[in-house]
Amino acid sequence: AGDGDCGHTHARAARAIQEWLRAQPPPAAPARLLSALADLLLEKMGGSSGVLYGLFLTAAARPLLARSDLPAWADAMDAGIQAMQKYGGAAPGDRTMLDSLFAAAQALRALRSPGAELLPVLSTAVQSAEAAAEATKGMEAGAGRASYISSAQLLQPDPGAVAAAAVLRAVLEGLQ
Repeated sequence: AGDGDCGHTHARAARAIQEWLRAQPPPAAPARLLSALADLLLEKMGGSSGVLYGLFLTAAARPLLARSDLPAWADAMDAGIQAMQKYGGAAPGDRTMLDSLFAAAQALRALRSPGAELLPVLSTAVQSAEAAAEATKGMEAGAGRASYISSAQLLQPDPGAVAAAAVLRAVLEGLQ
């Protein structure tokens, strides 16, 4: 769908996170962790993805200030998506990273149910995000860089949606 910029910015972010983790232990408090990651990505990632992830993580940190139970993580995901929509201008179905994140958020709402278990819910969320990323292959781009390209040339899934799903998969694998 483009020039490889999405892959380069995500690789830059991954290297920055690795360096950060080697230099110091991450904050233990979830809100502080997300805020620190937001600052790091805003500074080091670059591109519109860095800004959007920064906005997402900053907003996602707010519900985690007072509590970090499972429902709070569902609230954090919803808050992050709302910020991305507000400031980024995309909506689900626009063929962007938001498609993957929105699908994951819908699955993560199960965390608000009594007796919810994190890993099974997160696994379902990751599968939903991956399916949503693949579904972008057939979408008309309504936002983002792909919206400047003829839909006849958009033969692959949206790179941002694939990358967002990959980030969620990495979180799941890290927790397992």
